[in-house]
Amino acid sequence: MNELLDLKGFSGIGRGREKKVALMDPSKQCLICVPLTAKTVKKMLFQLELAKESGADVAELRVDLISGFDAAADLPVLLKDKPLPVIVTPRAKWEGGEYKGSEESRQDILRMAYDLGADYIDVELKVAGGFIQELRSRGKDSTTKIIVSNHNWDFTPSDEEIHATIEQMWATGGDIVKYVTTAQDITDVAQVFHFLSESKGPTIGLAMGPAGMISRLLAPKFGGYLTFGALCKGQESAPGQPTVQDLIEVYRVKSMDRDTMVYGVIGKPVYHSKGPVLHNKGFEELNLNKVYVPLLVDDFNKFMNVFNRPDFHGFSVTIPYKEDALKLCDRVENAAKIIGAVNTVVRETTGEYQGYNTDCEGALSAIEKGLRHSGLANNDETPLKGKLFVVIGAGGAGKALAYGAKERHARVVVANRNYERAKALAESVGGKAIELDQLSDFRPETGMILANSTSIGMEPEVTRSPIHKDALSAYALVFDAVYTPKQTQLLKDAAEMGAVTVSGEEMFYGQAFAQFRYFTDLPAPESAMRDVISKPAAAKKGKLRAPVSAQCSIGTYSRGRMISTRLGFDKLLQRGLYPNSAQFGMLMDKSQVQLVNLAFRC
Repeated sequence: MNELLDLKGFSGIGRGREKKVALMDPSKQCLICVPLTAKTVKKMLFQLELAKESGADVAELRVDLISGFDAAADLPVLLKDKPLPVIVTPRAKWEGGEYKGSEESRQDILRMAYDLGADYIDVELKVAGGFIQELRSRGKDSTTKIIVSNHNWDFTPSDEEIHATIEQMWATGGDIVKYVTTAQDITDVAQVFHFLSESKGPTIGLAMGPAGMISRLLAPKFGGYLTFGALCKGQESAPGQPTVQDLIEVYRVKSMDRDTMVYGVIGKPVYHSKGPVLHNKGFEELNLNKVYVPLLVDDFNKFMNVFNRPDFHGFSVTIPYKEDALKLCDRVENAAKIIGAVNTVVRETTGEYQGYNTDCEGALSAIEKGLRHSGLANNDETPLKGKLFVVIGAGGAGKALAYGAKERHARVVVANRNYERAKALAESVGGKAIELDQLSDFRPETGMILANSTSIGMEPEVTRSPIHKDALSAYALVFDAVYTPKQTQLLKDAAEMGAVTVSGEEMFYGQAFAQFRYFTDLPAPESAMRDVISKPAAAKKGKLRAPVSAQCSIGTYSRGRMISTRLGFDKLLQRGLYPNSAQFGMLMDKSQVQLVNLAFRC
C-alpha cells in the first residue's frame, strides 16, 4: 500500500485495517446547500424560492457575485421572510471569490448579516481569528452560526498539514469548520473522508474538481455537516459540483448514513455513465442502504488499494481498465479469464477481490434479440451460427464480443488500430484480424454482423463513426456498445443503409442487471430500472425539476403569469418586488430558463 495514503482515521483504508474513531452524532443529517450565483438581488430572491422548491435545506447567498451590491439596502431584503436558512458569503478574491470592495467593507457585510440574524456567515480563516473575537466581544446575543472556511484551489495537502489547519480553524472560535481542497486524483478524497470521520465538531469537507465529485456525493456517509448542490447545471459555484436534484433524486443523500454501502463505476471518462441512475433506482426499489457513484480514476491499482475497505463493496469497470481489473482480482470466474477482461469486481469479506465479466452475455443477448425480432435468425438455438461477425476493437469489450460470438459458433473477424492486438485476439477465438483502416473495404460477403466495442462516437464526439457509411451496406445488423448517445452516428448511418441496428443501451441493461445480482445477491428490479432510463417519471404539478433541458423562449405576459402562478411564489409578489405575477414569471424566464435551461413540472 502507498504509505502516503495510509489514512488511519479513515476507518482503516487498505486491506485488513480497521480502526474505530470518535464520530459525530450519527443522528445529525447532512444538510444540502444550494449556492445562489445570481448577479442581481431580484434574481437571487427568485433563486432562493427555487432552492426551497428543489428540496434544499440551506441556500448560500454569494453576495460577492451581485453587481453593485449595497449591504445596507440589499441585505435586509434578502434576509426578510426567507423561505429557508441561508449562509451569507461575500467571498474575498484572495479566497477564490469576486468581491471587489475593500476588506473592511467586506467584513462590514458579515457584521451586518450577523446583526440581522442570518442563519450562517462564512468567514475565511485568514481573517477569522480577529473578526470572530471582535464579534463575540460586543456581547450581543445572536443565533448566527459562524462558518470558518479555508479553500485550497491547487491541490490536497498532506494529512499533517490538513490537521494543523483545521486545528487553527477551531481555535478561531467559529461554530463550524469548512475545509475545501482540490483533488488532483480521486485518492485525494480519502484524506477528506479521513478528517470528516475524525472531526470533533460540525465539519464541512469537500474536494473540488472532477476527481473530487465523490466527496460531495458521500459527505453524509462520513459525517459531513453539509454538502453543496447547484440549482442547475451552469450555476455551480465550484468545480465538480453536482446538482441538488441529482443529490436528492439519484444519490438519495438525505437517507444516506454511515452504514450505507458504496458501489460505483470506475472509468475514464465516467461522468457520461447512466450506471448511477440505473443502479441507485434498483437500490431504492428494494429499499437497500446502498449507493452507486461515478469514480473518475487515473490509476486503477492505486484507487483499488486505497479504497479497499468493507463499505466500498463493488465496482463496475469500464474503459480503459477492464484488463487491469483482471490482473488485480484475487479470483476470477472462468469466462472472464478466457475473455481476458473483468467488468465487475466484488470485494469479499476477506478483503480479496472477485472478478466477473457480464459484458459478454449482455452484448450477445442484445444482438441475438435483434436478429430474432427482425426475422434475420435462421437458427432458433443460436442465431449467430455460421454468420461472419466483425468486431471493432480489441480491448475488454471487444474481447467479450469476440469470445461470445465464438461460443455461439460465429466466424469472427477483429478490426483494430493496433494490428498486433487484433491478431492476438483473433487467434484466441480462431478468427481473422484486419487493421481498422481496411474495414471500409472489407466486404467478403453480405449479411454480416458488425459490433463496435470502442468509444468512437461517444459524447461529446457524436459525429464520429469507426467505418464509412457506404461500407455498411454489407451488414445485416450493426451493434454499437456506445450508449451515450443512444443513436450514435454509426447506428444512424447503418439504419440509412438498411441494416438492423441495436443500441448499446440493451447491452448496458443486460450487463448491469447481472452486476446488480453480484452486488446484492438479489435479482434486479428490471422494469423499474429500465423505466428510470427510458421513461423518466412523469413531472408532478407545482414542483421544480432542475436541471432538465427546456428549449423555451417565453417572455410573454400570459406565459409569465402562468409560470409564476404555478410556482406559487406569492411572498415575493406581496412584498412589492414585482408589480404583478406576469412580470415575475417573465423575469424568471429571461434570467433563468434561457440562461441555464430550467424546466418546470406542470
